[in-house]
Amino acid sequence: MARTLITAPASAKRGDLVEIRVLIGHPMETGFRSGDEGRLLPRDIITRFVCHYNDEPVFAADLFPAISANPYLAFYVRATVSATLRFGWEGDKGFSQAETHVLSITG
Repeated sequence: MARTLITAPASAKRGDLVEIRVLIGHPMETGFRSGDEGRLLPRDIITRFVCHYNDEPVFAADLFPAISANPYLAFYVRATVSATLRFGWEGDKGFSQAETHVLSITG
């Protein structure tokens, strides 16, 4: 299980744009680098990130070997209703990680 950091407000006013920032700890090995023994290290990257707002996808990104280790993404969503934000990362070697964050609407 990879370490994740999610920065998002716990509450927002209806109609506000809220910034969501996510970071996941992952080495993102490209498959082009040699190890200590001179052999290529196998590719191991996160290939897809998706954020769902009340089960509706609101942001998605395909990631490639050029992405650095510990990928960081920032994006905005419009707060319409109280909801659970669901974040999902998928990658090589069957890697899969999911996290959630509750966003409550005030006013």
